[in-house]
Amino acid sequence: MTTVLYPGSFDPVTNGHLDIVKRAASLFDKVVVGVYDTPQKLLLFTVDERVFLARESCKNLKNVEITAYSGITVEFARKIGAKAMVRGLRANSDFEREFEMALMNKKLACDVELVCFMADLKYQFLSSSMLKEIIALGGNLDDMVPPHVCAALKKKLLH
Repeated sequence: MTTVLYPGSFDPVTNGHLDIVKRAASLFDKVVVGVYDTPQKLLLFTVDERVFLARESCKNLKNVEITAYSGITVEFARKIGAKAMVRGLRANSDFEREFEMALMNKKLACDVELVCFMADLKYQFLSSSMLKEIIALGGNLDDMVPPHVCAALKKKLLH
């Protein structure tokens, strides 16, 4: 059985993230979406809220598991028996950042591979930080996040 890890802060999960999850789930036996509990950035949602939103978004995907984690990502990947980490790439800037991380991860855990999915064209522009700004300004996110995520964003940012 091949397990892969899709790590991220998912603050919040977007339709772009979900596209990567679904595509990975169609190729691998098990996909663990690892919600990093303390990334080095300002977060809108708590780790429990981010896990809940991701679980709700993936509840119909039988081979997908959502869990929070802390510490070094490749060590978590090893702990859960992941053979690879999955990442989505939107643009050159993503590639450069992922390439640097991949080289460091190879140094730390040479047995964990990296599998990159090119983002679908309709999600090339999506970023969690951009979505938070759009909702705060009263914009419409209907085709960018699941309905429960949109509701959670509105509750956090508009109340």
